[in-house]
Amino acid sequence: MSKAISLEKHGIVVKNVVRNPCPAKLYELALQREKGSAIASTGALIAMSGAKTGRSPSDKRIVEAEPSNSDIWWGNVNIKLEEKVFDINRERAIDYLNTREQLYCVDGFAGWDPAHRIKVRVVCERAYHALFMHNMLIRPTDDELANYGEPDFVIFNAGRFPANRNTSGMTSKTSVDLSFERKEFIILGTEYAGEMKKGVFTIMNYLMPKKDILSMHCSANEGDSGDVTIFFGLSGTGKTTLSADPKRALIGDDEHCWTDDGVFNIEGGCYAKCIDLKEKNEPEIWRAIRYGAILENVGYDENTRIVDYTDVSLTQNTRCSYPIEYIDNAKIPCVGARPQSVVFLTCDAFSVLPPVSKLTPEQAMYHFISGYTAKVAGTEMGVTEPEATFSACFGAPFLVWHPTKYAELLAEKMKKQGVDVWLVNTGWTGGPYGEGKRMSLPHTRAIIDAINNGELAKAKFVEDEVFGLAMPETCQGVPSALLHPRNTWTNQAKYDQAARKLARDFHENFKKFSDVAGKDILNAAPRV
Repeated sequence: MSKAISLEKHGIVVKNVVRNPCPAKLYELALQREKGSAIASTGALIAMSGAKTGRSPSDKRIVEAEPSNSDIWWGNVNIKLEEKVFDINRERAIDYLNTREQLYCVDGFAGWDPAHRIKVRVVCERAYHALFMHNMLIRPTDDELANYGEPDFVIFNAGRFPANRNTSGMTSKTSVDLSFERKEFIILGTEYAGEMKKGVFTIMNYLMPKKDILSMHCSANEGDSGDVTIFFGLSGTGKTTLSADPKRALIGDDEHCWTDDGVFNIEGGCYAKCIDLKEKNEPEIWRAIRYGAILENVGYDENTRIVDYTDVSLTQNTRCSYPIEYIDNAKIPCVGARPQSVVFLTCDAFSVLPPVSKLTPEQAMYHFISGYTAKVAGTEMGVTEPEATFSACFGAPFLVWHPTKYAELLAEKMKKQGVDVWLVNTGWTGGPYGEGKRMSLPHTRAIIDAINNGELAKAKFVEDEVFGLAMPETCQGVPSALLHPRNTWTNQAKYDQAARKLARDFHENFKKFSDVAGKDILNAAPRV
């Protein structure tokens, strides 16, 4: 692999730029130069992301320019930025990077399907960031790197340097700016590595629908017969955990695209939550935390270097990044056939939704557009305990087009394939957060097993009175009493009250889509 590269075409004149350094080199440099770096007892690199330990969605901006202007879903998710302000922030980032003695350049791919992948270049000053993107992008072969050419998009990570609060449109010292016309992504004022990962996803969420390809915030795995299941869900709902199944091959844990031919992973690695990680519950992830992996913001014993996964002194959003091949049963290349089952994962903090329910096509569209879940503590700055939220397409923070664009693509592909769609609640049972308890992971795994082997589709179903969801009467490996949430509450009148309130919340949220959603989808709403 090439060891040096000139970045003068990007305005960077630093002479010591290391291109695609190996993990061992990045370990050495991180330990030498970056405060808080250490090697865990497993061989993983421990890194600290500084003051920001989660994404800063309110500081994300997209440049308002033609021709992308008319495509973008402007609002609280995609906040407009003037081109001249982008230029100011870009110059600020480039000027800062030019003061560094050494920089890293990581060239990789996003998208495992060669017909649809893009070339992404990352320019950064921290070894931690370079190793993170080495893990999360698809790593080129020596020949691919030698013939890489010009990147399609460039990420300039100057996260140690703040944005100027006095610059027009800035609301803090953090600014994460994307220009589709310049094909550039600027990071100021945050060292949280996840901003780069989600920046790439945002880019793919714009480019892929232009080609009638559905980009998805989901995980995916494949059975022995080639059957593919995809899992939609926001961070903390179980995408990574449930897709890392020892009985099935992992296609990917977070970001995928669905073409007419099948699905492909966008990423070359996984970014798993580490809070309360146990080998017994998540053996695949546990084994992946080894040399080459990054443990982010974790606590550990200074003498033994054994990580304490219950330590949340820095953040509840502790994470591990590792190449996907660290999962023993990963499918390389990360592509699969068209899905046979689609699972919507939700973390219902109010213990209203059943552990599993089968959706009609209309309900599937309604719940996909709604994207109900709860933000899990630590996923975003300022979130200290679960709170109810609606995130369109189970990934609103990363959408670029209007949610109906993705919903229409989903409907089209579901219709062609005839897939079964399930809503699985990994949240609370027996009462809301603070009274009930979190769903048992073994029970949720049993539900997913029953979906994958086709047995759950054969069950007898009863209809939930408020949400109209088809709930199975039995599921192997799950106590029948848990399958109907109302029965798990000691005070069922309180359950009815909570269910009606959540139903009203669904209706209130869906008002913004009512003018574009068809009658059949609107009729799939809960009853109030």
